[in-house]
Amino acid sequence: MTRVNDVRTEATDDDNPEPGGYAAARLRLLQGEARPGPSRRSALAELTDDWLAGLFGKDVPGASLVAVGGYGRGELSPRSDLDLLLLHDGSAGADEIAALADRVWYPVWDLGLALDHSVRTPSQARKTAGDDLKVQLGLLDARHIAGDLGLTAGLRTAVLADWRNQAPKRLPELRELCEERAERQGELQFLLEPDLKEARGGLRDATALRAVAASWLADAPREGLADARRRLLDVRDALHLATGRATDRLALQEQDQVAAELGLLDADTLLRQVYEAARTVSYASDVTWREVGRVLKSRAARPKLRSLLGAGRQAPVERSPLAEGVVEMDGEVVLARAAKPEKDPVLPLRAAAAAAQAGLPLSLHAVRRMAAAARPLPTPWPAEAREQLVTLLGAGRPTVEVWEALEAEGLVTRFLPDWERVRCRPQRNAVHTWTVDRHLVETAVRAAGLTRHVHRPDLLLVAALLHDIGKGWPGDHSVAGEIIARDVASRIGFDRADVTVIATLVRHHLLLVETATRRDLDDPATVRAVADAVGSAGTLELLHALTEADALATGPAAWSSWRGSLVADLVQRVGAALSGDTDDLGTPDAAEPTAEQERLAVEALRTGGPVLSLRARPESAGVGADGEEGAQAAQAAQGAQGAHGAAGPEPLGVELLIAVPDQPGVLPAVAGVLAMHRLTVRTAELRALELPGAVEGTALLLDWRVAAEYGSLPQAARLRADLVRALDGSLDIAARLAERDAAYPRRRGVVAPPPRVTVAAAGSRLATVIEVRAHDAPGLLHRIGRALDEAGVRVRSAHASTLGADAVDAFYVTGEDGKPLPHEAAASVARSLEQALKPASA
Repeated sequence: MTRVNDVRTEATDDDNPEPGGYAAARLRLLQGEARPGPSRRSALAELTDDWLAGLFGKDVPGASLVAVGGYGRGELSPRSDLDLLLLHDGSAGADEIAALADRVWYPVWDLGLALDHSVRTPSQARKTAGDDLKVQLGLLDARHIAGDLGLTAGLRTAVLADWRNQAPKRLPELRELCEERAERQGELQFLLEPDLKEARGGLRDATALRAVAASWLADAPREGLADARRRLLDVRDALHLATGRATDRLALQEQDQVAAELGLLDADTLLRQVYEAARTVSYASDVTWREVGRVLKSRAARPKLRSLLGAGRQAPVERSPLAEGVVEMDGEVVLARAAKPEKDPVLPLRAAAAAAQAGLPLSLHAVRRMAAAARPLPTPWPAEAREQLVTLLGAGRPTVEVWEALEAEGLVTRFLPDWERVRCRPQRNAVHTWTVDRHLVETAVRAAGLTRHVHRPDLLLVAALLHDIGKGWPGDHSVAGEIIARDVASRIGFDRADVTVIATLVRHHLLLVETATRRDLDDPATVRAVADAVGSAGTLELLHALTEADALATGPAAWSSWRGSLVADLVQRVGAALSGDTDDLGTPDAAEPTAEQERLAVEALRTGGPVLSLRARPESAGVGADGEEGAQAAQAAQGAQGAHGAAGPEPLGVELLIAVPDQPGVLPAVAGVLAMHRLTVRTAELRALELPGAVEGTALLLDWRVAAEYGSLPQAARLRADLVRALDGSLDIAARLAERDAAYPRRRGVVAPPPRVTVAAAGSRLATVIEVRAHDAPGLLHRIGRALDEAGVRVRSAHASTLGADAVDAFYVTGEDGKPLPHEAAASVARSLEQALKPASA
């Protein structure tokens, strides 16, 4: 019991160097020319190891000095705590252990160094670790400094074994700890004065990822993670030297000095590097914790599955289709087995849109495979690519996680090269919550909630994504942004008129709020100036929604009911000024029917049944009641479009022409049959065609653009046969669609804004115009048609379009007498239709 005392009394000056020697060497190291970095941290840790080993003494049996936590990892910053554990086997007396501890602790305190210390036996250390997760995390990085190496090695082995055995219980605790800390400290990648250690994406999270890897249950994506961790440690080193304090908060007043210490241009460059590092850590954390959850869920279900399936059998992996080449598997969006990203440049956007709409994360493997293999999009983009981008932006809150996954692998800047200048760019304004790039995505998220208020949700969403794109350039960001937005919108494939609207929205995205809060709205010159800048009622409608989305995405101080009322008042006045240029819309101008349309209408009246033509191009041969050649051509075009997309701003899909003798229920019947065959309706036109002569009568002509939801188009003959049955009542479409929906697993999906149905004021002199704006979904047109039929109105003309994930439809309806509906009746139809379109849970 006297071994420790014996060692202490025999120690020489060489064995126990003076603190002053260590202090001088430490000062030389920290004030030398070497910049913060791994080599200096390692050198500081090594210098400290030698000093502490000298204090501890040589050949101390039954005891060892162990570095834990950050010091154990060798990440010793200038003002870091020294995390030390005095480990002993219990063979020495308490007084002797206390004397040995004093010999080490007091010189550390004398130098003014922060010390986090403990004295324990291996069993005590393991018990404390079992009770305190933070202690266990520190011991995972235990490193021997001096004394009995076998004692330290034994503890390390036992602690790692405990951690792996207890991982199913401890990892959920660790995740909860990380989430609580993130809630308190915020996200490092967006804070103007971030805590480099505690904020989400900081050094604590990087350490947590090491702990997950040590459990052997999951591992973090390693690409870029080591560099991100090194960058954060370098910044903390420079911060410690600049302030002379043990702080992890990068305060505004110290950022220039820290940047200079690191040899960076300015504080903005410093913050951008910090944000990029934090973004890498955050994304790695998201992926890792998702994998941990999946593994733990699988382990919990395994015994139950074994009992159900029998020994030696494995449960089949369920893969649910989401889009062409994209499936859901095990709670993630992955590529289908037949997907070929090297031949399908639209696949990354299609996968992202499907993931966001389903409310699911994109698989890391899928994103990396697409990033490595996907071909660049042509210029202008194919129509499908533009549609998928709009669908992604319109998904609301799930867009953020999917966008981050694309950005982590460089896909966003591949699609939108101008994004690089705003990526991780700080905004030194207390009003702003986010960096420029995240603010743009957040604005699109907010705009997704306002798509029911505008006729062109696609233009609103793209303008939201681009409205601050000019902040990466010198000068007025609105002026620079207009030029960039015009170029980007053209590249995306919008036509000239739409490009002009997007550019106008970007140029004037601050106009309404600045005018409403700084100008006299009773002055006609104020209203006229805004009207001249906006140009049209449609652009004004979009600008109003963009203004609100931008403010809501900026931060809580940027929008209020007072500001909202001022902007709404200005919009009303400007709208009134612009309405003087708007005549009564009347009925929509209908082009003269083509020879093909007349032929189909004549045949429909002659046979008394539906006749259809499915074709790839307007000039290609059609399919009547019996033919298949045109269907085969359409099938070939559909396959080509899946691989390459359609050029320019043309609607996506192939053309389906249907002629039916005028009768009730045509719209829901046709729409229902298409939904049964998994055909997505991109655009739809319905009109009545009066035919004189031998086949005198009225035929309903439907000219629709459709696309196969997955894989192949159906044969035209099958479509016609089902349509005949739907019209004569022998096919219960509603029941068939309900059965199919019930057969598929429920997904949380997107929480879309509720549908909005309105009666257009002065829309037409000859019919009542019912406008419907809703989230596009299989069978939507079928439900609309059924609701209108049940309301007892006749649809004389219809114009439906799908813009991303939003349906924007107009129905020209009359009563049985062929006249427009009275005001109260029209309002009642709109209310009943809106109620019919609401989800069952609403």
